[in-house]
Amino acid sequence: MLRKDLGEFPYYRPGKSAEGKVKLSSNEADYAPPSFVQDAIHAAVQYGNRYGEFRSPELTAALAEYLGLSEDNLCVGPGASSIVQRAVRITCNTGDEVVFPWRSFEAYPLYVRMAGAVPVTVPLADDYSIDLRACAKAITDKTKLVILCNPNNPTGTTFSRAEFREFMDMIPDDLVVLIDEAYWEFNDDPERPDAVQEIQDYPNLIGARTFSKAFGLAGMRVGYGFAQPELAKALNLVALPLAVTGMAEQAAIAALAHREAFSPRVEESKRQRDRIAQAIGAAPSQGNFVWLPRADAADVEQRIFDEGVIIRRYGDEGVRISVTSEQEADAFLNAWERAGLSKSDSHC
Repeated sequence: MLRKDLGEFPYYRPGKSAEGKVKLSSNEADYAPPSFVQDAIHAAVQYGNRYGEFRSPELTAALAEYLGLSEDNLCVGPGASSIVQRAVRITCNTGDEVVFPWRSFEAYPLYVRMAGAVPVTVPLADDYSIDLRACAKAITDKTKLVILCNPNNPTGTTFSRAEFREFMDMIPDDLVVLIDEAYWEFNDDPERPDAVQEIQDYPNLIGARTFSKAFGLAGMRVGYGFAQPELAKALNLVALPLAVTGMAEQAAIAALAHREAFSPRVEESKRQRDRIAQAIGAAPSQGNFVWLPRADAADVEQRIFDEGVIIRRYGDEGVRISVTSEQEADAFLNAWERAGLSKSDSHC
């Protein structure tokens, strides 16, 4: 009755939560939506008996103005991950391959398997950065999509525009590439590529961003993709109809209209991120989180949990610590100290 391979699907494990604990496991913002966003949500509640507008035309227009693109370049969905899933749908038939670095965002292998395609994972470099040349070498005649998370989640590393363009020159012109820029606003590397600009030169490129992180609207579930019109049209074609609610759309529109209000919050997140990285001896990160490679990751996670803070473990590879406020940073660093951990412990 069910698919024979269903039991083989990778299981997406969300960040843990527990009452009375400080949750630093899901890269969420440590603040409620601003009053102007809440007002927009409350105003939209009265229409909660109605579906949202098909394909979110008002938000699409606002995004076009924000990004300097045409509405024909855009698609909207419930989170950037929905754009990734659509990219798999429009490119892959059963048995086709999708190449992506690993470790990266946990949902990628699930989306690939759901489509009946084959995930091809490429190990990260020794410094936990994405090895773009290795990704290019992993491409075969069965490869239909490459997914690149920049900055990479959970390691926080980023690749440069020069490295990206070298990669694009190495691969077939008709192979679709998606850059997942969910953490775009936290990436202050001056050499970073900007997918909004890069799609002008690459008709096979898709960019994906979200309102969940820098705009602090994870609970609203709004993201967007952008590409040249042919790809954008295909992404819209396979979208789940009416997946973005009217309340979510109005929240995102309000956030864009007052986007300058979020800049101080993003800057604070970056300051506290860097503070934690320096304090525990972790490498610099370009996300709203810090990656700490640890062979004893389970022990570290438990010791921090016992001190009242939840972080996220990735097997025996390491832990990721979300941080968006001084209060969160203080809570983690105090837990780190109480757990008896020190800077010298920060190694594999």
